[in-house]
Amino acid sequence: MRPSAAALAALLAALAPPTLAAETLTLPAASSARASATLPARGMSMASVEARYGAPVRRLGAVGAPPISRWVYREFVVYFEHDHVVHAINAVTAPATP
Repeated sequence: MRPSAAALAALLAALAPPTLAAETLTLPAASSARASATLPARGMSMASVEARYGAPVRRLGAVGAPPISRWVYREFVVYFEHDHVVHAINAVTAPATP
């Protein structure tokens, strides 16, 4: 006995893997660009960061080798190697500080 086309289609549909879905998170481009434009630049000294942006809310001491320290501001976090900026990130994306 031969299976009908409808029975064969139903069998294939039942054996097909489920459809996957993904969620996309979009951020407003204007606010991201504006936030990154105000961050301290790589290579700036601690003194020039403090002169331009004021005193940080919190200073976390150097850890590791080479010594990496960070200054926490309300809007951003600055990472220093010795006394020069190696990275700065927006506070929205910054990891929680202990």
